[in-house]
Amino acid sequence: MKLTPKQQKFADEYIKTGNATQSAIEAGYSKKTAQVIGAENLSKPMVKSYIEERMAEIASNRVMSYTEAVELLTSIARGEEKETVVVATPVSVEKVEKEADLKTRISALKEILKRYPNNDKLIEQQIRKLSAEADIAQKKAELLSGNNSDINININPFEEDI
Repeated sequence: MKLTPKQQKFADEYIKTGNATQSAIEAGYSKKTAQVIGAENLSKPMVKSYIEERMAEIASNRVMSYTEAVELLTSIARGEEKETVVVATPVSVEKVEKEADLKTRISALKEILKRYPNNDKLIEQQIRKLSAEADIAQKKAELLSGNNSDINININPFEEDI
């Protein structure tokens, strides 16, 4: 069964306002019966279903998809996305379009790489570097605190200390 034109108008108005009585009036129902008709329409399965489908559609259009996010990150990393900045000149200020700086582009590249499961080598190298930095920092702290025992720095986090 399909919605009548009034029911569809009611549902569309209800999505906008969230007010059943006002939506019924906007859809062309009598002001005297608008409150009752609004409540009735909201209880009808076809109207409820229509409202739920439209709300889901609206929500999905407003939320960026995974593909859109990666495409945006890619365009930033390539310097294709421009941002407007205000620049002072000797005479006045101007709005200028510029591409993202290197720091922003590198950040976008890192975000893209996080999304690819086959970048194990990169992740392994990052883990090695972070582990080595942590070991060095720990040994420096021991040296500064006066604990001058054997110095052993583990460069490969996947091997045991010897």
